[in-house]
Amino acid sequence: MPETPDRAALAAAIYDAAHLTGTFTLRSGVVSTEYFDKYMFESDPALLRAVAAACVPLVPAGIDALAGLELGGVPLATMMSQLNGLPTRFVRKEAKSYGTCRLAEGGALEGQRLCIVEDVVTSGGAILDAASELHDRGAVLGPVVCVIDRESGGVEKLAACGLELHALFRMSELVARRS
Repeated sequence: MPETPDRAALAAAIYDAAHLTGTFTLRSGVVSTEYFDKYMFESDPALLRAVAAACVPLVPAGIDALAGLELGGVPLATMMSQLNGLPTRFVRKEAKSYGTCRLAEGGALEGQRLCIVEDVVTSGGAILDAASELHDRGAVLGPVVCVIDRESGGVEKLAACGLELHALFRMSELVARRS
């Protein structure tokens, strides 16, 4: 297991790599003047590894597999899998209409205790959509792990549906630790 990176340094590195200002419409429809381009920290191999290493301790014992959500949760879950040895499921936004017609690839869902992995959480809508589909396919859902909680109601919306969010950082923490 790799050493967990220094939290303050990691926050600064994520902020420096991914923080943008401007006008951005989020998936939830909310317009924001700040945005974290997760692909900027996910496409940097060293930073992705450091982020994943810091997320691994957020996954509780008893999880059978990590469920990386399309698209940003997939590289994060894959790297976490490399570090903690848990298998990964790659979860689409909707089931394929061809081939296997699966919602998730990488193995069985039924009876599996899954930890959903996401990059950034705003309202939690994408997670709730995926959680519903995974549950319908027999998965047992554990906590959700994310890198950034934008502090926009996602924690509360997930909790209302019985899902606990374990965020590596809250947006306010990242903004406060900018270098």
